[in-house]
Amino acid sequence: MPDKNSTEEETKTRKTEGAIPEEQTVTELFDDIIKDAYDKQSSDVHFEPRENDMIVRYRIDGILHDILTIAKELEPALIFKIKIVSNLKTDEHFAPQDGRIRFIFEEIKFDSRVSIIPTTHGEKVVIRLLTSGGKALELKDLGFDEPMMAILERSYTKPYGMIISSGPTGSGKTTTLYSMLKLVNSRERNILTIEDPVEYSIDGVNHIQVNSKAKLTFATGLRALLRQDPNIIMIGEIRDKETAQIAINAAMTGHLVLSTIHTNDSITTVPRLIDMGVERYLVATTVNVIVAQRLARRLCPKCKKQAAISQEQFEHLLKVRKDLADMLKVGTPVFEEAGCTACRDTGFKGRVGLFEVLEIDKDLRVKISEGANADELFDIARKKGLLLIVEDGVKKILAGDTSVSEILRVTAIRE
Repeated sequence: MPDKNSTEEETKTRKTEGAIPEEQTVTELFDDIIKDAYDKQSSDVHFEPRENDMIVRYRIDGILHDILTIAKELEPALIFKIKIVSNLKTDEHFAPQDGRIRFIFEEIKFDSRVSIIPTTHGEKVVIRLLTSGGKALELKDLGFDEPMMAILERSYTKPYGMIISSGPTGSGKTTTLYSMLKLVNSRERNILTIEDPVEYSIDGVNHIQVNSKAKLTFATGLRALLRQDPNIIMIGEIRDKETAQIAINAAMTGHLVLSTIHTNDSITTVPRLIDMGVERYLVATTVNVIVAQRLARRLCPKCKKQAAISQEQFEHLLKVRKDLADMLKVGTPVFEEAGCTACRDTGFKGRVGLFEVLEIDKDLRVKISEGANADELFDIARKKGLLLIVEDGVKKILAGDTSVSEILRVTAIRE
């Protein structure tokens, strides 16, 4: 339960799925929803008001699922409860609010981030469950192949330079960087992170939470970190020119810097940094590697079924993704989703990373400094063997890790 006291209003709820009792207090209802979400390995819990009721949805493996409906008359008490335990204003109903809750269930402890916004039918709440404290995955378990692992090892073992992970929200960028931090973490190094929010906790690593109210932004925090005699710095996200310039300068002056950025692929990260105001020669000399990534749902090992690319599937691929059709011919053996109790009849359980690992070598550094555009850089990287995200996805289709439909869902064509 949240480590806050609150009143115990009597409530009733109609259950659509999950082990939640029919009659209970608001506190018990809220705790049971969060515990159920945790047990189902949800990343986010949505409390979504509608005209006649409120629906609870979980995001599991990147997909939202309707879980529970709550009677409309119980909505105010539940929202009040959430505001109390997250230290938000209970009398504010028309402005966005953000807070945090720490949950304690027996021996399970985890933090969460709360966001409340007003909608036409009431206040919508989204709670991000930061449940991976101290349990960041091993780098070798994320889905990198051996050549990619070799590139990453060359990069994170350097004493200086920059490693960037790029991709959309929810693509596993932070997990990738934390997996590297675990490998370089030692008592001989001073490692600091600045994040919003802090998603993992690693012994020996100093974590700083961005706090706009205290004027602790990525830029101001990063300036402060550089006065802390760091060896390695992780920045949750490069969002603006000031943060980008400080990060690049830190990487140039003897620090290993890890960060994320929102770009569609590895190559376009270079012009994105330049657009932010970083000099070309600084990008060329400081960036060691760029990892672009997506997360695809992993086929449930208990129910996945063997199949082959049919003529109909192939013709569909020709229409929507010719690059996939070129790699998956008619008759190619693949696996497909089925559905069982272990995966809640979705056919998927867990996720696997799809990666594009671009090492900035001598030739690329020269071209970046000379002003080469993204297409020119792309051509050079491809000649050197750059594996695209969609190509990595095909490898994982053929290995039985994921399905064609899932790769179609999560990948985008490079224009």
